Formats: sequence, structure tokens, C-alpha cells
Amino acid sequence: MTDRSDQAPGRSQGPDLASHDDLLELEPWDQPRGPGGVPTWMGELLNFCSRCGAELRFGPIDGDHRDRLSCPACGFVAYVNPRLVVTTLPITPDGEVVLLRRGIEPGLGAWAQPGGFLEIDETVREGAIRETLEETGLIVEPGEIVGLYSRTQAAIVVVAFEASIVGGQLRTNPEALAFGTFRPEAIPWAGIAFKTSTWALRDWVRRVRPDLHPDRAIGHATA
Repeated sequence: MTDRSDQAPGRSQGPDLASHDDLLELEPWDQPRGPGGVPTWMGELLNFCSRCGAELRFGPIDGDHRDRLSCPACGFVAYVNPRLVVTTLPITPDGEVVLLRRGIEPGLGAWAQPGGFLEIDETVREGAIRETLEETGLIVEPGEIVGLYSRTQAAIVVVAFEASIVGGQLRTNPEALAFGTFRPEAIPWAGIAFKTSTWALRDWVRRVRPDLHPDRAIGHATA
């Protein structure tokens, strides 16, 4: 990778917002889980049977090895599964990663990669391309998967692609207040919105600049 030590390590476009040093410890879904490991915030939406309207009960199910939510009236089993979030790490021709300042909660004002929930009629690649275009204005070509990350508290699995920028232009929008491009040694670890974003960026840095030891940088930034 080209040495750019003579230039500023990170560049941002948009308003300068306050630091978010503690966001890694303030994710709103980090709270106790209910029966069966279902996050409490999600369990509040699972009170009644979607088939007949009767109240759901948690307990043993014939032929299953674990207790589940089910309907005593019609026998419907309410399986609760994680949702898939598709994201990209858009990489500029100069080897910098594009991050956005989130314009909505959770993580308002903090840095994250573009991404969102996969739609039912999309492949993971199609969803990653769409979400990146919607949130940044960039057209990307997803390459290798940087990693898969589970957040049981949020009931999500996040896939992060390294992606080449093949078109488009950065544009702010309600979901992205500003953008920044960062060299591997200049990732703003203390201002990253989510643990999954931190993990994806860490694994990307490990791939492109293993000499930087990103775990040490993360530890210093969040101590």
C-alpha cells in the first residue's frame, strides 16, 4: 500500500461533532435477556400468537431440546431468530476506509460503516450494495467478507464486506450527517458507534496493516 505519511491521517467531510468515547459501553440493547435468551426489548413484542391472537407461553415443546414461546390454543411455535445486517467497508483508491457520522439513533453522531437490514428478496451482496448507496451515495463492488459478527443482545448477525468504490459521489442524508476517510493507522476507535463496527474495522486493519496491532489501539482508545 502506498505510504501516505506526509498527509493528514484522517479526513472528514461535514460538521465536527462531539466525541463519543463511551459509545461502546452504551449500546441500548445491552440489557438482561428474557426467557430463551430473547432480548427483553424484543420479548415485549412477542406476547400474542400471530396466528390466532392467544397469549404466548414459554416452556417445553414436544420434540424440541429447548424451551420456546408457543401458543397453547393453536400450537403455533414462535421461533425467534436473529436478523441479518449487511454492511460494507468502502475503500478508496488510496486505501482509506469511508465511514459515516450516523444521523439517527442508536449511535447518533458516531462513526460507523454503511449498512442495514437485508430485505427478504435480496442476496447479501445486493443488500450491501443498496444500503451503501442509500447511506453514502457511493456505488460499490463488494469483495471479500471481512467478518461475520454476532450480537445476541441486539438479535443481529452482521456481515461486513471490503468493497471497492466504482462510482457515485458522497452525499449527506438523514442517516449520514458527514463522512470521513481514514487510513488504517488513523481509525477513530474512541468514536466508533458499535462493537460490530469496531470488530469489522479491527479485522480489516489486521488484513491490510497487521503491524499496527489494532487491539492495542482499541484498548487505549476505550480505556
